[in-house]
Amino acid sequence: MRLTFLGTGTSFGVPQIGCDCAVCRSEDPRDRRSRSGALLESDGNVILIDTPPELRLQMLGAGLSRVDAVLYTHEHADHVNGIDDLRIFSVRQRRPIPCHGPAETLERVRSGFPYIFDDAVRPYEGTSKPQLDLQPLEPGKEVTIAGVRVLPLAFRHGHLRVFGYRFGPLAYITDVKAVAEAERAHLAHLKVLVLNALWWRPHPTHMSIGEAIDTARAVGAERTYLTHLTHETGHALLAQQLPEGIFPAYDGLTVEVGG
Repeated sequence: MRLTFLGTGTSFGVPQIGCDCAVCRSEDPRDRRSRSGALLESDGNVILIDTPPELRLQMLGAGLSRVDAVLYTHEHADHVNGIDDLRIFSVRQRRPIPCHGPAETLERVRSGFPYIFDDAVRPYEGTSKPQLDLQPLEPGKEVTIAGVRVLPLAFRHGHLRVFGYRFGPLAYITDVKAVAEAERAHLAHLKVLVLNALWWRPHPTHMSIGEAIDTARAVGAERTYLTHLTHETGHALLAQQLPEGIFPAYDGLTVEVGG
């Protein structure tokens, strides 16, 4: 099983428009963070986690030309607005792409992109639109998606319900404020955990880096990678500040996870 971080930044991305801070001016490629998303590959199948606005460029960078399914975490623009870039996959694969996630997220996707889901909107001859099949998931109910066992878990992100996902020895959780004890019970014996960690100071709807460290220690995965980072933390310095077994992710990072 392989996880590739397509994007590891927040909704602003790094560098931020109009910012001349040291991180935004950094020449370290690991400090260039597009909006958060990831790819899971297992036995030749490819699952995309979210469709961030830079999806086309992210997929070109990853060198992949197929997607078997999409998992949405929630409906915020930085996790959804690259949805039209799924068009090339449904055209090339000649079938609708299954898209899974919380029921309310999929309904927001359906209403937010009516040209995709309204059957009355037909492409002109010689043109196309994404062909997508929305399939809601239930938290705590494990399902098989593209040949991979997937356990959706529900968390809070402000007023929203957000899904994190466990794939056997790997779990991917982003845009959450906390991982409660009930959810931690579903995260035992992980080899790799991915957590959002905005910055060091508190935030009302995201974990701070300190909160993510505490959560990582409570879960006890062999390795934890922090994502959804801002321009307040450069990669090299943050890597030095983190405890053993906890690492900052960066765009393009690939993590191999054994069974």
